Amino acid sequence: MQTILVVDDDVEITTLLTEYLARFGYTTLAAGDAAAMRAQLAAHSVDLVVLDVMLPGTDGITLARELRQRSRVPIIMLTARADPYDRVLGLEMGADDYMAKPFEPRELVARIQTVMRRLAHEGQPASQGPDEVVRFDGWELHCVERHLRSPQGVVVPLSNAEFRLLCTFLRMPRRIFSRDQLMEQARGRAMDAFERSIDLLVSRLRTKLADDPRSPSMIRTVRGAGYLFHVHTLQGQVGWLR
Repeated sequence: MQTILVVDDDVEITTLLTEYLARFGYTTLAAGDAAAMRAQLAAHSVDLVVLDVMLPGTDGITLARELRQRSRVPIIMLTARADPYDRVLGLEMGADDYMAKPFEPRELVARIQTVMRRLAHEGQPASQGPDEVVRFDGWELHCVERHLRSPQGVVVPLSNAEFRLLCTFLRMPRRIFSRDQLMEQARGRAMDAFERSIDLLVSRLRTKLADDPRSPSMIRTVRGAGYLFHVHTLQGQVGWLR
């Protein structure tokens, strides 16, 4: 039986989810703020956190970053905000999924199950392990440290979302990805078509790779189709990530 921690200051939501998730065999814990969340995590073994963005005191974005610094427990964030920037920020802080309020409880269950299946799949041994360093066109991606090293030897830090997006490109270079496909591959699920979200991530990754946005040579825009990652040389294998 897996344990879900729901962090939301709306008692109606935590009560509803506690009862609803029990139907699917989940044990559910509730917390209304940062202090209660920390107490629950200290007292219980938690398999997944459902975390609201708008919390009293410390907000959910800050808590996601704090949680990710010390744990790999999956996080699904809830928000009433529709701005794609907020979604990107949550993902960059380490969230595994994002849901907008109001939502159907059955959809949340489906996303919990999807995240759990993905993590179980990633935990299985592969026939050939990933490389710690992947080299492409003079660049080095250090997979353990999650940063880039430029051809000039400069260390370039990557956010969680930028790192995952680059790994998606490196797994299948020279393939055209639609925006939906990129978000699905990079986040492990099919999410709504927030085109500005993926465009913002691509723009940030281009900046990190010193890829001129006016005439990009590495991350190329294919009009009406999406993006293509073009490299001349590639050494190493990128693994699937938690």
